[in-house]
Amino acid sequence: MLDYFRNLAAKRRDDEDGASAVEYGLLVAGIAALIVAIVFIFGGMIKDVFQGTCDEIAAKSRTAECGPAGDEE
Repeated sequence: MLDYFRNLAAKRRDDEDGASAVEYGLLVAGIAALIVAIVFIFGGMIKDVFQGTCDEIAAKSRTAECGPAGDEE
């Protein structure tokens, strides 16, 4: 009788492996959906920030060519 319960418990533990895989899959899918939502919501704003930074760096590098550092003999 004790062996029957051990076998039943072992079989039940094996059944939980598939459930864990499904739970991890759902967790990964939820995180991916959250990342996609954040990119769609904040994507334009982040793009503008990076574009502004690039424009500012480009403008300063253009003025640096004519400044004191650009006066090489």
